[in-house]
Amino acid sequence: QLQENQDEIENMMNAIFKGVFVHRYRDAIAEIRAICIEEIGIWMKMYSDAFLNDSYLKYVGWTMHDKQGEVRLKCLTALQGLYYNKELNSKLELFTSRFKDRIVSMTLDKEYDVAVQAIKLLTLVLQSSEEVLTAEDCENVYHLVYSAHRPVAVAAGEFLYKKLFSRRDAEDDGILKRRGRQSPNANLVKTLVFFFLESELHEHAAYLVDSMWDCATDLLKDWECMNSLLLEEPLNGEEPLTDRQESALIEIMLCTIRQAAECHPPVGRGTGKRVGNK
Repeated sequence: QLQENQDEIENMMNAIFKGVFVHRYRDAIAEIRAICIEEIGIWMKMYSDAFLNDSYLKYVGWTMHDKQGEVRLKCLTALQGLYYNKELNSKLELFTSRFKDRIVSMTLDKEYDVAVQAIKLLTLVLQSSEEVLTAEDCENVYHLVYSAHRPVAVAAGEFLYKKLFSRRDAEDDGILKRRGRQSPNANLVKTLVFFFLESELHEHAAYLVDSMWDCATDLLKDWECMNSLLLEEPLNGEEPLTDRQESALIEIMLCTIRQAAECHPPVGRGTGKRVGNK
């Protein structure tokens, strides 16, 4: 009897879905389309056994191309709720491979709010499976740390930090207590310098520092480590910094000191509503 009741309820749910959702998710009114996507996100989260499959996920994927930003935004926030739950990751694999390129392209969306949430969604995808995003996908997000729009830049900074800086190869607790050139931050500071030089936007160190300030404050304020890298002799087997790398480190260090002292974003970075010519 329990099974019969469950079957009856699922048949009713299916009838409602086909009779209402399938028609209204393409409604002429954007607000109705947005409500549909928001709700299907809730259904997939609450009753993943029935709704979290590609028969339903495809509607969210298709709607990511909606002409209205508010609807695209609901797609991304609905997906964030799913990717945040690591237990659901295996059910999202096919969707990720099918619609990943669209999510990456949305990081350049003309609406800032959509671009920010697209980057945050990719950060969750990165945490669920690092193999999913290619080097090219990641690079498309990396360069946004130099965006003039701060929320976009900060979201990209967190993505960059999670990808390149969040793993520490500490063999024991002892290494975490070392300071200066022997601290775990030493390799991370060098990684930051290498990234800065490879990005070839040498006049924008302040933008890079500001982008990562919220998620990597401890690293960016480790001036003892930076000083050690500049003043002390390399450890055994360690490659010394080149003149160009030292100059870049000094530039980054100056920007971190200025950021700590002034507590505001660099000139030219704001929080306007639209992304210029994207």
